[in-house]
Amino acid sequence: MNKTHGLNQLSSNAHLPSLSVLRCFEAAAKHESFTAAAEELGLTQGAVSRQVKDLEDQIGAALFRREGRGVRLTHAGQRFAKDIAQNLTQLRRSVFQAVAAGEAQNVLTISALPTFATRWLVPRLVDFKQVHADICLVLQTRSEPFDLIEEGVDLAIHFGAPEWPGAQITPLCPEDLVVVAAPELLRQQADPEHPDMSALPLLHISSRPHLWDAFLKGQSSRVGSKNQSSYFDQFSLVISAAISGLGAAILPTYLIEDELAAGTLVRLASVPNSPNQNYFIATPTAVPNPLAAAFAAWVRKQVTQRV
Repeated sequence: MNKTHGLNQLSSNAHLPSLSVLRCFEAAAKHESFTAAAEELGLTQGAVSRQVKDLEDQIGAALFRREGRGVRLTHAGQRFAKDIAQNLTQLRRSVFQAVAAGEAQNVLTISALPTFATRWLVPRLVDFKQVHADICLVLQTRSEPFDLIEEGVDLAIHFGAPEWPGAQITPLCPEDLVVVAAPELLRQQADPEHPDMSALPLLHISSRPHLWDAFLKGQSSRVGSKNQSSYFDQFSLVISAAISGLGAAILPTYLIEDELAAGTLVRLASVPNSPNQNYFIATPTAVPNPLAAAFAAWVRKQVTQRV
Protein backbone atom coordinates (compact mmCIF):
# COMPACT_ATOMS: atom_id res chain seq x y z
CA MET A 1 0.00 0.00 0.00
CA ASN A 2 1.22 3.50 -0.81
CA LYS A 3 1.18 5.55 2.41
CA THR A 4 1.54 8.89 0.60
CA HIS A 5 -1.39 8.00 -1.62
CA GLY A 6 -3.53 7.30 1.45
CA LEU A 7 -2.61 10.63 3.04
CA ASN A 8 -3.43 12.47 -0.17
CA GLN A 9 -6.81 10.78 -0.29
CA LEU A 10 -7.62 11.93 3.24
CA SER A 11 -6.63 15.54 2.49
CA SER A 12 -10.22 16.18 1.42
CA ASN A 13 -13.29 15.77 3.59
CA ALA A 14 -14.92 13.97 0.68
CA HIS A 15 -12.58 11.05 1.24
CA LEU A 16 -13.04 10.62 4.98
CA PRO A 17 -14.02 7.03 5.89
CA SER A 18 -17.74 6.53 6.40
CA LEU A 19 -19.15 6.02 9.88
CA SER A 20 -20.17 2.46 9.00
CA VAL A 21 -16.58 1.65 8.00
CA LEU A 22 -15.23 3.12 11.23
CA ARG A 23 -17.77 1.21 13.32
CA CYS A 24 -16.71 -2.01 11.63
CA PHE A 25 -13.07 -1.29 12.39
CA GLU A 26 -13.89 -0.33 15.99
CA ALA A 27 -15.71 -3.61 16.60
CA ALA A 28 -13.07 -5.70 14.83
CA ALA A 29 -10.29 -3.99 16.79
CA LYS A 30 -12.11 -4.49 20.11
CA HIS A 31 -12.52 -8.22 19.55
CA GLU A 32 -9.53 -8.77 17.24
CA SER A 33 -11.98 -10.93 15.34
CA PHE A 34 -14.00 -10.22 12.21
CA THR A 35 -16.48 -12.94 13.19
CA ALA A 36 -17.15 -11.45 16.65
CA ALA A 37 -17.40 -7.97 15.13
CA ALA A 38 -19.94 -9.26 12.60
CA GLU A 39 -22.04 -10.79 15.38
CA GLU A 40 -21.97 -7.52 17.32
CA LEU A 41 -22.97 -5.40 14.32
CA GLY A 42 -25.44 -7.83 12.76
CA LEU A 43 -23.38 -8.19 9.58
CA THR A 44 -21.67 -11.06 7.82
CA GLN A 45 -18.02 -11.81 8.46
CA GLY A 46 -17.32 -11.10 4.81
CA ALA A 47 -18.93 -7.65 5.04
CA VAL A 48 -16.75 -6.70 8.03
CA SER A 49 -13.65 -7.99 6.25
CA ARG A 50 -14.44 -5.93 3.13
CA GLN A 51 -15.08 -2.78 5.18
CA VAL A 52 -11.76 -3.16 6.98
CA LYS A 53 -9.96 -3.85 3.69
CA ASP A 54 -11.50 -0.70 2.19
CA LEU A 55 -10.33 1.30 5.21
CA GLU A 56 -6.79 -0.09 4.92
CA ASP A 57 -6.72 0.81 1.22
CA GLN A 58 -8.03 4.29 1.96
CA ILE A 59 -5.51 5.18 4.66
CA GLY A 60 -2.65 3.28 3.06
CA ALA A 61 -1.67 1.14 6.04
CA ALA A 62 -2.26 -2.43 7.20
CA LEU A 63 -4.37 -2.33 10.36
CA PHE A 64 -4.60 -6.08 10.96
CA ARG A 65 -2.13 -8.90 10.61
CA ARG A 66 -3.69 -12.18 9.49
CA GLU A 67 -2.64 -15.06 11.75
CA GLY A 68 -3.98 -18.42 10.68
CA ARG A 69 -7.78 -18.13 10.86
CA GLY A 70 -7.63 -15.06 13.09
CA VAL A 71 -6.38 -11.48 13.01
CA ARG A 72 -4.23 -9.29 15.23
CA LEU A 73 -3.89 -5.52 15.23
CA THR A 74 -0.69 -4.16 13.76
CA HIS A 75 1.16 -1.36 15.56
CA ALA A 76 -0.57 1.15 13.29
CA GLY A 77 -3.88 -0.56 13.94
CA GLN A 78 -3.42 -0.32 17.71
CA ARG A 79 -2.79 3.42 17.55
CA PHE A 80 -5.67 3.97 15.15
CA ALA A 81 -8.02 1.85 17.28
CA LYS A 82 -7.25 3.92 20.37
CA ASP A 83 -7.93 7.19 18.55
CA ILE A 84 -11.08 5.94 16.86
CA ALA A 85 -12.52 4.56 20.12
CA GLN A 86 -12.09 7.96 21.77
CA ASN A 87 -13.46 9.87 18.79
CA LEU A 88 -16.52 7.65 18.36
CA THR A 89 -17.23 7.85 22.09
CA GLN A 90 -17.12 11.64 21.85
CA LEU A 91 -19.32 11.57 18.75
CA ARG A 92 -21.90 9.37 20.49
CA ARG A 93 -21.84 11.71 23.48
CA SER A 94 -22.30 14.76 21.24
CA VAL A 95 -25.24 13.16 19.44
CA PHE A 96 -26.82 12.19 22.76
CA GLN A 97 -26.45 15.72 24.06
CA ALA A 98 -27.87 17.14 20.85
CA VAL A 99 -30.91 14.87 21.15
CA ALA A 100 -31.31 15.90 24.78
CA ALA A 101 -31.07 19.56 23.80
CA GLY A 102 -33.80 19.04 21.23
CA GLU A 103 -36.10 17.60 23.88
CA ALA A 104 -35.61 20.26 26.55
CA GLN A 105 -34.79 23.92 26.70
CA ASN A 106 -32.03 23.54 29.28
CA VAL A 107 -29.42 20.78 29.34
CA LEU A 108 -27.04 20.24 32.26
CA THR A 109 -24.21 17.75 31.73
CA ILE A 110 -22.65 16.33 34.89
CA SER A 111 -19.76 13.96 35.47
CA ALA A 112 -19.18 12.02 38.69
CA LEU A 113 -17.22 9.08 40.04
CA PRO A 114 -18.95 5.78 39.15
CA THR A 115 -19.75 4.44 42.64
CA PHE A 116 -20.47 7.89 44.07
CA ALA A 117 -22.89 8.54 41.22
CA THR A 118 -24.65 5.18 41.54
CA ARG A 119 -24.97 4.96 45.29
CA TRP A 120 -25.22 8.58 46.44
CA LEU A 121 -25.96 11.05 43.65
CA VAL A 122 -28.54 9.30 41.46
CA PRO A 123 -30.93 8.36 44.32
CA ARG A 124 -31.11 12.07 45.23
CA LEU A 125 -31.63 13.49 41.75
CA VAL A 126 -35.40 13.26 42.01
CA ASP A 127 -35.20 16.05 44.61
CA PHE A 128 -33.30 18.28 42.19
CA LYS A 129 -35.71 17.51 39.34
CA GLN A 130 -38.70 18.41 41.49
CA VAL A 131 -37.35 21.96 41.75
CA HIS A 132 -35.84 22.12 38.23
CA ALA A 133 -38.30 20.11 36.15
CA ASP A 134 -37.39 21.95 32.94
CA ILE A 135 -33.75 20.86 33.04
CA CYS A 136 -32.59 17.82 31.06
CA LEU A 137 -29.85 16.08 33.03
CA VAL A 138 -27.07 14.22 31.24
CA LEU A 139 -24.99 12.19 33.70
CA GLN A 140 -21.64 10.61 32.84
CA THR A 141 -19.22 8.66 35.02
CA ARG A 142 -15.50 9.38 34.88
CA SER A 143 -12.69 8.49 37.28
CA GLU A 144 -9.99 10.92 36.20
CA PRO A 145 -9.89 14.69 35.46
CA PHE A 146 -10.45 15.69 31.83
CA ASP A 147 -11.01 18.82 29.75
CA LEU A 148 -14.48 19.96 30.82
CA ILE A 149 -14.99 22.36 27.92
CA GLU A 150 -13.72 19.95 25.26
CA GLU A 151 -15.99 17.17 26.62
CA GLY A 152 -18.97 19.51 26.95
CA VAL A 153 -19.37 18.89 30.71
CA ASP A 154 -20.83 21.67 32.87
CA LEU A 155 -19.90 20.30 36.29
CA ALA A 156 -17.90 17.39 37.69
CA ILE A 157 -17.82 15.85 41.15
CA HIS A 158 -14.45 14.32 41.91
CA PHE A 159 -12.40 12.96 44.79
CA GLY A 160 -8.72 13.52 45.42
CA ALA A 161 -6.41 16.50 45.52
CA PRO A 162 -8.14 19.75 44.53
CA GLU A 163 -6.28 19.95 41.23
CA TRP A 164 -8.07 20.06 37.88
CA PRO A 165 -6.45 21.97 34.98
CA GLY A 166 -8.76 24.54 33.42
CA ALA A 167 -11.36 24.20 36.17
CA GLN A 168 -12.58 26.22 39.12
CA ILE A 169 -12.51 24.08 42.26
CA THR A 170 -15.10 24.25 45.04
CA PRO A 171 -14.68 22.03 48.15
CA LEU A 172 -17.63 19.71 48.77
CA CYS A 173 -16.93 17.42 51.72
CA PRO A 174 -14.33 15.12 53.29
CA GLU A 175 -14.33 11.44 52.44
CA ASP A 176 -15.39 10.29 55.95
CA LEU A 177 -13.83 6.83 55.90
CA VAL A 178 -14.90 4.10 58.32
CA VAL A 179 -13.94 0.50 58.97
CA VAL A 180 -16.92 -1.79 58.45
CA ALA A 181 -17.77 -5.48 58.37
CA ALA A 182 -20.83 -7.67 57.99
CA PRO A 183 -22.49 -8.95 61.19
CA GLU A 184 -21.97 -12.55 60.00
CA LEU A 185 -18.21 -12.01 59.82
CA LEU A 186 -18.11 -10.40 63.26
CA ARG A 187 -20.04 -13.28 64.84
CA GLN A 188 -17.19 -15.57 63.80
CA GLN A 189 -14.73 -13.59 65.95
CA ALA A 190 -13.88 -14.36 69.58
CA ASP A 191 -15.12 -10.90 70.61
CA PRO A 192 -17.66 -9.72 68.00
CA GLU A 193 -17.98 -6.24 69.52
CA HIS A 194 -14.20 -5.70 69.60
CA PRO A 195 -12.76 -7.91 66.84
CA ASP A 196 -9.03 -8.40 66.47
CA MET A 197 -8.16 -6.30 63.39
CA SER A 198 -4.88 -8.17 62.96
CA ALA A 199 -6.79 -11.39 62.30
CA LEU A 200 -9.69 -10.22 60.13
CA PRO A 201 -9.67 -10.87 56.37
CA LEU A 202 -9.21 -7.49 54.67
CA LEU A 203 -10.74 -6.03 51.52
CA HIS A 204 -8.60 -3.54 49.61
CA ILE A 205 -9.34 -0.98 46.88
CA SER A 206 -6.53 -1.48 44.37
CA SER A 207 -6.15 2.23 43.67
CA ARG A 208 -5.25 2.78 47.35
CA PRO A 209 -3.47 -0.41 48.40
CA HIS A 210 -1.87 1.13 51.52
CA LEU A 211 -5.11 2.29 53.16
CA TRP A 212 -5.24 -0.61 55.58
CA ASP A 213 -1.52 -0.36 56.39
CA ALA A 214 -1.88 3.30 57.32
CA PHE A 215 -4.95 2.68 59.49
CA LEU A 216 -3.50 -0.31 61.34
CA LYS A 217 -0.24 1.52 61.90
CA GLY A 218 -2.23 4.24 63.65
CA GLN A 219 -3.76 1.49 65.80
CA SER A 220 -0.28 0.20 66.72
CA SER A 221 -0.91 -2.83 64.57
CA ARG A 222 -0.18 -3.91 61.03
CA VAL A 223 -1.36 -6.16 58.24
CA GLY A 224 0.01 -9.53 59.22
CA SER A 225 0.18 -13.08 58.01
CA LYS A 226 -3.19 -13.82 59.65
CA ASN A 227 -4.91 -11.27 57.44
CA GLN A 228 -6.26 -12.75 54.21
CA SER A 229 -6.39 -9.96 51.64
CA SER A 230 -8.59 -9.49 48.58
CA TYR A 231 -8.26 -6.64 46.08
CA PHE A 232 -10.91 -4.91 43.95
CA ASP A 233 -10.71 -2.08 41.42
CA GLN A 234 -14.04 -0.41 42.31
CA PHE A 235 -15.57 0.63 45.64
CA SER A 236 -18.85 -0.94 44.48
CA LEU A 237 -17.11 -4.33 44.40
CA VAL A 238 -15.56 -3.79 47.83
CA ILE A 239 -19.01 -2.93 49.22
CA SER A 240 -20.55 -6.11 47.78
CA ALA A 241 -17.68 -8.20 49.16
CA ALA A 242 -18.03 -6.62 52.61
CA ILE A 243 -21.80 -7.22 52.70
CA SER A 244 -21.25 -10.87 51.78
CA GLY A 245 -18.86 -11.30 54.72
CA LEU A 246 -15.72 -11.78 52.64
CA GLY A 247 -13.77 -9.37 54.85
CA ALA A 248 -13.60 -6.04 56.64
CA ALA A 249 -13.37 -2.91 54.50
CA ILE A 250 -12.46 0.75 54.75
CA LEU A 251 -15.19 2.67 52.95
CA PRO A 252 -16.54 6.23 52.61
CA THR A 253 -19.76 6.62 54.60
CA TYR A 254 -21.27 8.43 51.59
CA LEU A 255 -21.31 5.14 49.70
CA ILE A 256 -22.80 2.89 52.41
CA GLU A 257 -25.47 5.03 54.08
CA ASP A 258 -28.24 2.48 53.48
CA GLU A 259 -26.11 -0.46 54.65
CA LEU A 260 -25.13 1.31 57.87
CA ALA A 261 -28.75 2.29 58.54
CA ALA A 262 -30.01 -1.24 57.86
CA GLY A 263 -27.23 -2.93 59.84
CA THR A 264 -25.98 -5.02 56.93
CA LEU A 265 -22.62 -3.37 57.58
CA VAL A 266 -21.41 -2.49 61.07
CA ARG A 267 -19.13 0.47 61.78
CA LEU A 268 -16.05 -0.68 63.69
CA ALA A 269 -13.89 2.44 63.70
CA SER A 270 -13.41 5.85 62.10
CA VAL A 271 -10.44 6.54 59.87
CA PRO A 272 -8.79 10.00 59.97
CA ASN A 273 -9.47 12.03 56.84
CA SER A 274 -6.50 12.98 54.70
CA PRO A 275 -6.13 16.79 54.65
CA ASN A 276 -5.29 16.73 50.93
CA GLN A 277 -7.99 14.28 49.82
CA ASN A 278 -11.60 15.50 49.57
CA TYR A 279 -14.64 15.50 47.32
CA PHE A 280 -14.84 18.68 45.27
CA ILE A 281 -16.85 20.26 42.50
CA ALA A 282 -15.11 21.30 39.28
CA THR A 283 -16.59 23.71 36.75
CA PRO A 284 -15.00 25.27 33.65
CA THR A 285 -12.96 28.36 34.50
CA ALA A 286 -14.46 31.71 33.47
CA VAL A 287 -17.58 30.10 31.97
CA PRO A 288 -20.59 31.38 33.96
CA ASN A 289 -23.36 28.78 34.05
CA PRO A 290 -26.44 29.46 36.22
CA LEU A 291 -27.63 25.84 35.86
CA ALA A 292 -24.30 24.45 37.06
CA ALA A 293 -24.30 26.96 39.93
CA ALA A 294 -27.80 25.85 40.96
CA PHE A 295 -26.77 22.18 40.84
CA ALA A 296 -23.62 22.87 42.86
CA ALA A 297 -25.67 24.65 45.52
CA TRP A 298 -28.11 21.74 45.60
CA VAL A 299 -25.31 19.16 45.99
CA ARG A 300 -23.77 21.11 48.88
CA LYS A 301 -27.18 21.24 50.57
CA GLN A 302 -27.58 17.47 50.15
CA VAL A 303 -24.24 16.93 51.84
CA THR A 304 -25.26 19.01 54.88
CA GLN A 305 -28.55 17.09 55.14
CA ARG A 306 -26.96 13.67 55.40
CA VAL A 307 -28.14 11.44 58.20
